Amino acid sequence: MKFKLTDSEKKWVWYDVGNSAFTLLVCTIIPIYFNTLAENAGISETDYLAYFGYATSASTLLVALLGPALGTLSDIGGLKKKIFSVMVLVGAAGCIVLSFISSWLWFLLLFVIAKSAYSVSLVIYDSMLGDVTSPERVDEVSSYGYGLGYIGSCLPFVLSLIPVILAMQGMLAQEIAMPIAFIIVAVWWVGFSVPLWKDYRQIHFVDSASHPVKTGAKNLAKVFRELWRDKKILFFLIAFFCYIDGVYTIIDMATAYGQSLGLDTTMLLVALLVTQIVAFPSAILLGKLSRSVKIEIIIGVCIAAYLGISVYAIFLDELYEFWILAVCVGLFQGTIQALSRSYYAKIIPLEKSGEYFGVYDIFGKGAAFTGTLLVSVVTQATNNQNYGVGSLAVMFALGIAFFILAVRCKDSTEKRNALSPCPAAEIAAASGEVSEE
Repeated sequence: MKFKLTDSEKKWVWYDVGNSAFTLLVCTIIPIYFNTLAENAGISETDYLAYFGYATSASTLLVALLGPALGTLSDIGGLKKKIFSVMVLVGAAGCIVLSFISSWLWFLLLFVIAKSAYSVSLVIYDSMLGDVTSPERVDEVSSYGYGLGYIGSCLPFVLSLIPVILAMQGMLAQEIAMPIAFIIVAVWWVGFSVPLWKDYRQIHFVDSASHPVKTGAKNLAKVFRELWRDKKILFFLIAFFCYIDGVYTIIDMATAYGQSLGLDTTMLLVALLVTQIVAFPSAILLGKLSRSVKIEIIIGVCIAAYLGISVYAIFLDELYEFWILAVCVGLFQGTIQALSRSYYAKIIPLEKSGEYFGVYDIFGKGAAFTGTLLVSVVTQATNNQNYGVGSLAVMFALGIAFFILAVRCKDSTEKRNALSPCPAAEIAAASGEVSEE
């Protein structure tokens, strides 16, 4: 039976198409521009990679603090769309202003703000998934989001790449090329946000409160207590922290890594474009595979593949090897993100999706703080970029171990639920707890 997106699902997916342009900008043109600013300031290639890693770590740490708080606040009726809109506009405005900055330090500071706003918008966006689709469709809808996002980012990337390449060849001033590239991305991002702004309705929410900030803080504290009791979610989040850490670090630092190896800039950009093209059908096809193959198996295969990719990176020193790395990353990049998102959406309470996806972001995008910091520290300690990227293998190995624990806990819970029709209610009654919903 052919899978067809509903109108609400399509408009939700369009935001993946829009925001992916900024993701690709962060992976490609922003590191190149920063490299130019760093060179002009006399910064070495090794320090250039490390400083960019530190800035990325600062952004993800900030999101780890803001994401849960704003995610919890967004669960209150009527606030989800407002917080989402503010984050999109702040991120897009920061994207444009970045292109006019000539100081490497100020560039990194504004980069932290723009990337943080972008990441928080994704916390809210992910939590909208339960409002736009049903549990039995969530895997494929999430996969379509990532798949179409990857292919949709190619057009603004190519358009923004044209002035950048012309600037590299001395045919256009960099002061003109960069604003053109960054404005294209910002307009694309905001433009594809409009359908979701107009159509989205917050179906699952908690009642509004007279003191929303105070109520949000109480709800967030309650979520962490619930996590400690629900091991299937807790172990999944720990596993997610470990393996997605490596995934996001590779995405954020791929171009910076290639440049630090002295690889040709133009070919690097083309290789990363190929990654996007490969990721498009892979994410959708593996999403369809979830109809007949357990989602846990697909996620496990993706984690193992990334473990192999990180080990392979230790020996990388030629452009063709970077091409192989780019294709391998593309095969699993969209799938591991899409199915992790949908798997999590199915094991959490939907009316608290903002709270739980805020916590998801701590363990997810916030986890990249560890990865980028690890790569930066190992790179500077060994004076070898390959060892820095290769160190991510440890995170993928831990991810596999904790994911196995999470699946076992989930299976155990499902068996108990089959024997007892309402175990949660019995536990609450026995402990004297009363639901607040």
